[in-house]
Amino acid sequence: MFRIATYNVHKCVGLDRRVHPSRIAGVLRETEADVIALQEVLGGDDGEGEANHLRGIADELGFEFCAGINRSIRGVGYGNAVLSHFPLRSHRNHDITRPGLEPRGCLEAEITITNDGRNLPLRVFNVHLGTSFMERRYQAKRLLGGIIDKEKPTDAPRIVLGDFNEWTRGLASRMFNAEFECAEPREHVARSLLVRGRTYPGVLPFLHLDHIYYDAGLKLRGLKLWRNARSLVASDHLPLVADFRFDVV
Repeated sequence: MFRIATYNVHKCVGLDRRVHPSRIAGVLRETEADVIALQEVLGGDDGEGEANHLRGIADELGFEFCAGINRSIRGVGYGNAVLSHFPLRSHRNHDITRPGLEPRGCLEAEITITNDGRNLPLRVFNVHLGTSFMERRYQAKRLLGGIIDKEKPTDAPRIVLGDFNEWTRGLASRMFNAEFECAEPREHVARSLLVRGRTYPGVLPFLHLDHIYYDAGLKLRGLKLWRNARSLVASDHLPLVADFRFDVV
């Protein structure tokens, strides 16, 4: 079994307005996730020092990482990232920007998961979709029309996760639900604790923006919204954490 988390870290700016990458690392360490998908993270390129939040978080956790840099903020790369306790075999950042709007990407990473003494491949797609309906419609069609392609010559199951920016059941949600199994929080976690999977804003969440979709080759064993004193302040989102096992003989 392995554990995966998705977390929009809001440039590591907490609700107390402090920029605190080490606090984000602390939240992630508490989750005990093996694979982590971050959105809205700074760094990951060649930049050093305090501005490279991603490198600092990865170093604190002792994880490998790859970055999908979609634009620059004050000279520092900004976008999505995948961190892994397991070896990262390859990665690629796909441009899903709708022309004329904010640059957006889908970071694809292939990871070798050690499971019951076997090394098994896993394909992770970390996304951060746009804020407008037409933008998300365009991006969902791009993703499912070729980027997240099940016909590729690989037997690696896929997980698509991240901030989908869709709080109602719109076209993007319907498209992903048709292609994948959905880790739906209300089916796996007590409603009183999860508030139906609402992850934003962190202190009093009322929007269900963060999602995890997966292939039938995986079995969901548990799902949790990571909500405690530290995570409530660290970002404007809460981490969503899922446990999976491979459905193999």
